[in-house]
Order: sequence, then C-alpha cells, then structure tokens
Amino acid sequence: MSFGWSIIMFCSLVLFDAARTSRGSFRQLPSSRIKPGFLVPIKTNDPGVQKAARYGVYTYNNSSNDIFLFKESHINKAMVQIVRGLKYILDVDIARTICTKRKHSSLDRCHFQEHKELRQTFRCNFEVWLTPWLQKAEVLVSHCQ
Repeated sequence: MSFGWSIIMFCSLVLFDAARTSRGSFRQLPSSRIKPGFLVPIKTNDPGVQKAARYGVYTYNNSSNDIFLFKESHINKAMVQIVRGLKYILDVDIARTICTKRKHSSLDRCHFQEHKELRQTFRCNFEVWLTPWLQKAEVLVSHCQ
C-alpha cells in the first residue's frame, strides 16, 4: 500500500470516527467540509483539540522563563486541516497556575493562581501538527500576548 493511500485511509477513519455521536449513532458531516488541505472549524471540546492545546501550552511552558506553569483556561476557537496528519489552528487563553516548574506537576492537577498579584493570562495562537501514526507532535506556531 502506498504512503498516499495510507493517508487517505487514516483520514477516512478519523472523519468516520468524528461523525460518531456519544450514543454510538452517526451524525451527517457535510461532504464539502471533508477535503484534505482545507481548514474546517471544529468544536473546542474535541479530544484532538484538547490534546493539541495542551501540547501548545507544554511548549510555551518550556520556552517561558516564568517560575510557574501555565495551563489552558479556555479554547476560544479551533480549526483543523488534514495535511499528512492533523494540523490544529487554535486560539487559546492560558493562565498561570499555582504549580512551579521545579515540581514537574501534571497540569491536570494544577489549579489556577488565586493570589491577585500572581494572576496572569495570555491569549495564544497555536498551530500544532499531530501525526498519530508516527506518535509525533510539533508546534509550528506559538504566539502569546
């Protein structure tokens, strides 16, 4: 099987799974929205979006000089593009947590800062490219202000 055919099969499986509802039935996806290379809006609570946002924040934390870790507080907008994997384009609010970098805490267990003078938030644009079959993730764009 050629590499191109493998991509098409993978994308078909992803889209097939995306069409499934929580009850196991299927919802109709407009065929005009399922074109490789095109940006498609996606729900911000989608597991792939959540994973991509977390990876974007992880990259931000690694490049930041802040003593505290940041965590996504709200995903404002998400789009996905099928390009040899899935490229997520995200608009995310991140906020400082109470966890310090030295403790290497799991972000799931980190609560947001409660002290007014330590609170800090940023609005970030992340572009995260996930290639699940290679178990690879790469942040292409990380811009926070």
